[in-house]
Amino acid sequence: MREDAGVTDEVDERVTTTPLVDEAVKKAAVAWVGVAGEPARALWCVPFEGSLLVVSGPGEQAAPGLAEAAEAQVTLRGDHGGRIVAWPARVARVTPDSEEWTALAPTVAAKRLNASGPTADLVRRWATEGCALVRLVPAGEPTAGARLPDSSLAEPPRPAPVVRVTRSPFRLHRVRRR
Repeated sequence: MREDAGVTDEVDERVTTTPLVDEAVKKAAVAWVGVAGEPARALWCVPFEGSLLVVSGPGEQAAPGLAEAAEAQVTLRGDHGGRIVAWPARVARVTPDSEEWTALAPTVAAKRLNASGPTADLVRRWATEGCALVRLVPAGEPTAGARLPDSSLAEPPRPAPVVRVTRSPFRLHRVRRR
């Protein structure tokens, strides 16, 4: 093997995720994000390379503590509308003076529904008014969304129709054909 074959001793800091998290992140438009033991809030988000991008601040959605947090708990829904997976996330704030902001902020602004004005004006407003653009990167083992939290007051789901025995339809009489 050649010496310059690209083999290094550096450790890759990327976290490998499960296919369930990958698919849920790709389809996400809304994520429930909880920070520091606070109740999770529904936040609109934009999927980007296996992570979620979220904007919060003045004139945008409220996400108290998210910009300052180092980690958060993210819950995503499935196609049926119910919770499908929850995973711990590393929170990385993107600052307006970085190259990453230049690449990501216009992407998020273009996906912003009901934005007033062009994308460039929206990105400029986010930078000047102190809005936070954060990236939520999976940082641990996911938990399936099948079990309700102990503090939930929701009723457990009813048995599926597949489990029940289906009765045959009641017939009053038989129709004869001639």
